[in-house]
Amino acid sequence: MSRVPALLVTHADLADALVRAAERIYGPVDDLDRLSNDGYSRESLEREIVTLRAETGRLTATVNRLRTDPDFIEQVAREDLGLVKPGERVLKLPPSPGQRGR
Repeated sequence: MSRVPALLVTHADLADALVRAAERIYGPVDDLDRLSNDGYSRESLEREIVTLRAETGRLTATVNRLRTDPDFIEQVAREDLGLVKPGERVLKLPPSPGQRGR
């Protein structure tokens, strides 16, 4: 006869215990969805997931270009980081009258 472990806890058992503990501290729990998501609705969380997945796709494409496209690397280095090649000079011109204050 094999022995059963003394502590066999399922996720449902743990969740139930946590809810009961929360009810002891904060009182009856009426809206579990709100409690478990810090007040965010399921729909708003799903919209945020869609937005984050789109951003992840854009960032992944940028990373792939940075790994494989020397021209893109140079563009980023020049435009975003302000780098120049040895021997090049950077001329900083004053803004045109229409662009002041931007």
